[in-house]
Amino acid sequence: MSQARLMDGTSLARTIVAETAERAARITERTGTAPCLATVLVGEDPASVTYVRMKQNRCRKAGIESRHVELPAATTTEELVATLEKLSLDPGVHGILLQHPMGAHIDERAAFEAIAPEKDVDGVTFASFATMSFGLPGFVSCTPGGIMRLLDAYDVDPSGKRAVVVGRSAILGKPAGMLLLARDATVTYCHSRTADLSAAVREADIVVAAVGRPRLIRGQDIKPGAVVIDAGYNAGNIGDVDFDSAVERASLITPVPGGVGPMTIATLLEQTVTAAARQLGV
Repeated sequence: MSQARLMDGTSLARTIVAETAERAARITERTGTAPCLATVLVGEDPASVTYVRMKQNRCRKAGIESRHVELPAATTTEELVATLEKLSLDPGVHGILLQHPMGAHIDERAAFEAIAPEKDVDGVTFASFATMSFGLPGFVSCTPGGIMRLLDAYDVDPSGKRAVVVGRSAILGKPAGMLLLARDATVTYCHSRTADLSAAVREADIVVAAVGRPRLIRGQDIKPGAVVIDAGYNAGNIGDVDFDSAVERASLITPVPGGVGPMTIATLLEQTVTAAARQLGV
């Protein structure tokens, strides 16, 4: 069997961001207001600082205004909630991104729920999960949303397929499964307590690896011809899938980096512009 074809998230994301920039320019021209994304960072985690800076740079390229709020590591849940509620009420802010992780002392769920649903462009609130699950208008979690766009771009129809999602986080694994279910896939969630993970993965036509454990999914467990989406990002640019062995059995596979990552940011920017259009009535 020939090697899998790479799913080029970098190229697709570039196209989405270019289209988003055109929409942002039209909104700015019509309303005199540029779409604005507020990013909130608690503490100085080096990876988070890098991610936020990268998102700010991408915002500029897409014609989106970026407002950054830095809070000290000792910020309490109450202080963070107050900051997010203030941004939610600010008509000059159209989307809010709370960078995580944000410290073990903070109630992450309470912080997320302080974001107004209409500004939840990262898809982290209860409201966003509900709209994803019920197929209603709203904002998707950015990484799962990016994954679905990648599948569409490579003509992968989930309908009738067996999809295995390895990971059950609230903003990646769970919503990825719900979006696949909405597209008529038969979805199995696997996680750290799954007995015989290899057996479950071997049944999958579509594998979404989103558990945060380097090279957990091995090529020998990939069904020949399966589509492999690696949403893991571990130290040293290593995914959750053992790429070198999986590429020999899959039909399509995302590289790390250059697969899911760029699509996450592209989805964030696209949803920010959509949020602005809705709030500005254009």
